[in-house]
Amino acid sequence: MDHSTFNQYCSAFTAATHVVQWGNSDVWKVGGKVFAIGTSSKSGQPAFTFKTSPMNYAFLCDLEGYAPAPYFANRGMKWIQQTHTTGELDEDLKYYVAQSYQLVCQGLSKVKQAELGVDENSL
Repeated sequence: MDHSTFNQYCSAFTAATHVVQWGNSDVWKVGGKVFAIGTSSKSGQPAFTFKTSPMNYAFLCDLEGYAPAPYFANRGMKWIQQTHTTGELDEDLKYYVAQSYQLVCQGLSKVKQAELGVDENSL
């Protein structure tokens, strides 16, 4: 997946907002909380970061094409970075970004969820 496709996908989520920060990274948020980041790896290739459940984190840490996310994972957070982005894992990335969005939405207060239109019934 390239950055343009990633941004187009993330923009479709209800109440998703986009900012460019942290060294020119595309940062996607809902309710002010990050759910996905598109950046470039040290080699210049696209790299995409997302929040995961503890079970998916344990699974993805050992899978080729994924690694604990820099800065997030070493602070004890369950964030993964997809480093293999040649297209084979595009559908997987969409799944994990959608899961990340849901995890972040579920962490918002009920009032904030209702305000954004992302209550439990819509997730």
